[in-house]
Amino acid sequence: MITLLTILVGIAMLATLGVLFAGMLGMVRGNGDGARSNALMRWRVILQGVALGLFALLLLLMRSR
Repeated sequence: MITLLTILVGIAMLATLGVLFAGMLGMVRGNGDGARSNALMRWRVILQGVALGLFALLLLLMRSR
């Protein structure tokens, strides 16, 4: 279970990083699409929350071992 959670935390962190870079590239290119920027920001916040939740669960499980 701990191995699975560790992998899921890593995937969530990489997904967050990917969405962050996608938003940064959009800003650098000067895309004026505000709806896309808002959607990417929303996804980044959701993915960060998922990563933090999984990390907290992982720490809780490791503490009880």
